[in-house]
Amino acid sequence: MIDNLILGLTHGLLVVTALRLVNSPRLDDESAPVDDADTPRRRWGRPRA
Repeated sequence: MIDNLILGLTHGLLVVTALRLVNSPRLDDESAPVDDADTPRRRWGRPRA
């Protein structure tokens, strides 16, 4: 009995989360982030000498 309750609860929370994400106004934002091509990208770790 508890197994069915927990499965129903978790699936219900997943459905609520999915509906909130689908109805989010941030999904309709068409503006792209600005890419700074002038700044050099740094690699992981220390810079080589």
